Amino acid sequence: MKEEKASRTAEIVTAFRAAESLKPAGERVCYDPMAKDFLSSRLSLIGRSEFIRKTALWYADRKSPGITGLVVLRTRYIDEYLTTCMEDGIDQLVIMGAGYDSRPYRFEGLKNKVVFEVDYPATQGKKIKKVKRICGSLPGHVVYVPIDFERETLEERLFENGYDRNMKTLFIWEGVTTYITAEAVDNTLFFVANNSGAGSTIIFSYVFQSVVDGTSGMEGAEKWRKALEKRGEPPVFGIESSKINEFLLSRGFCNVKDASMESLKKVYFTGRNQNRKASPWAGIVYAAIDPGQSV
Repeated sequence: MKEEKASRTAEIVTAFRAAESLKPAGERVCYDPMAKDFLSSRLSLIGRSEFIRKTALWYADRKSPGITGLVVLRTRYIDEYLTTCMEDGIDQLVIMGAGYDSRPYRFEGLKNKVVFEVDYPATQGKKIKKVKRICGSLPGHVVYVPIDFERETLEERLFENGYDRNMKTLFIWEGVTTYITAEAVDNTLFFVANNSGAGSTIIFSYVFQSVVDGTSGMEGAEKWRKALEKRGEPPVFGIESSKINEFLLSRGFCNVKDASMESLKKVYFTGRNQNRKASPWAGIVYAAIDPGQSV
């Protein structure tokens, strides 16, 4: 991401969520009714015209086949996992690289818990202004933690903002690992594995290493990579799905469950969405903190 500038990618994926949420209930895959409120005046046009909305989505999928499907599947899957974790009694939520994530504001069950939004200062500063406009003031249950994952650690920033390592915590890391180094990924996972209460879990998305290094032959992968480079937010980190289980087990996690886009399509792309594409070169994985292992 370009230094000192809010992430453009964060707003683009928010536009995809907004467009999906404006569809009728029987047609949409995910529902984020607040997404449209976080858009810039230019992108907010998708909420005012069905023609513009459809044209924008067509153009996005033409530039990178299946990218809008990937985003809405990812959002739906993480929303459902968050709901399950809330039912299981999490005490706090940490959203790493929060972007314009609206979960702290649209999930009623989070309003009696502590939610930490961790993000780059420039993106977070822009979001805070939008939250004040949308909600009238900043919610008392949300703690905003500015961080540069390449220069600072979660340990430094979370503890000084009131994070309790003894609480049962869910960590959401959506659309972030792609843009930071392997070292930054490892540092973050080390913190999560060693500073979380019993029953804590993490869920995060990732892209395949072959996409990052430009060797993937999967549909849309190279177009997507080049589009990110052009925006100044090139992909940096990737891991193949065949290695994700071992990767997390060796870093202090257990009960790993990986989901491919193909498997999510079978569950969520039904009815009018049954022939819809989703970029196949990414996955979503969740895992629990292994209480018997210290990394």
